[in-house]
Amino acid sequence: MINSWLVLFLFSLAAFRLTRLLVYDKITAFIRSPFHEEVDETDENGTTVTYIKIKGSGLRSWIGELLSCYWCTGVWCSAFIYILWLIVPAIAQPLIILLAIAGLAGIFEAVLTKFMD
Repeated sequence: MINSWLVLFLFSLAAFRLTRLLVYDKITAFIRSPFHEEVDETDENGTTVTYIKIKGSGLRSWIGELLSCYWCTGVWCSAFIYILWLIVPAIAQPLIILLAIAGLAGIFEAVLTKFMD
């Protein structure tokens, strides 16, 4: 291992980005759509609020709950990344680096957007 702290940092950023990709990003809505229904409601102030309704029961409902929970999905994404790294490091390492770079860029964007507003 290069440096255990560096590895932990890269894995953390990669897990963060993969989790956000699955739970929030529009590009992966097709993964969530069999398990979630998006419902829009307008409150008395005219503000539209979107929330999700979990579809089905049993395994379908369980996956829907999993994909709606950032913390739950994060555990599974972390496990996936780690196991992939153990089994096929030649594939996992570029993926981890790519996700870590994207995760850090997303954090920078969020911080800069907050300070620029």
